Amino acid sequence: MQVGAVYERGMLKPLQPLHLAENEHVSLLVTSTTRTSGAYQPDVEFTESLRTTVQDAGPAPGLDEVRRRLSKISGTLTADFIAEREDR
Repeated sequence: MQVGAVYERGMLKPLQPLHLAENEHVSLLVTSTTRTSGAYQPDVEFTESLRTTVQDAGPAPGLDEVRRRLSKISGTLTADFIAEREDR
């Protein structure tokens, strides 16, 4: 989960309620929300949207399902590589 927080008097105070059990141990990654000139700032919105997409995607297909789907593609990958090289 990602939440905003404020650092006050030596403590981080979240800006929204956290759904955690009392005394639950967590790991934190702290990044400043203010940009400094030339500093790297991760794209938090993209990261969160990607995390949501992955969580909502469901389980990945098994090997048999992947083979079944790939078998519907005509030709071979080798033939595609050869044709691509001949075009050069």
